[in-house]
Amino acid sequence: MTPSSEPIGITRGRGGEVEVDSGPIDSFAAAVLRRAGFLFEPSLREPWIRLPFDMGKAWENAHATWAADMLTAARYRVELDPSLHAALAATTPPPTDRRTTTMASQPSPPFAAHRPLR
Repeated sequence: MTPSSEPIGITRGRGGEVEVDSGPIDSFAAAVLRRAGFLFEPSLREPWIRLPFDMGKAWENAHATWAADMLTAARYRVELDPSLHAALAATTPPPTDRRTTTMASQPSPPFAAHRPLR
């Protein structure tokens, strides 16, 4: 099947969600979008195609850019919102490390605390 000449638009919506808002989606394009992490939610006219909410802009940018690259490689015309390019993700600071410390990573008690057994 030859991809349509109408472009597939991937944009960031008014609420901050990343969605596919235009263009014909055939079964191959749908498979690529699913592989990139897009969800297909039923709606009144057609499925709402979006990325999961609150995954962070860097994650959303990376997945939207990957989907656009793969669809372009398959000869689909894709219009990617300029705010979704993965290069912009590098300018955002990385998330803070929220791991808890385990007992093995804590310093050992002072030597005086170890008393020999009699």
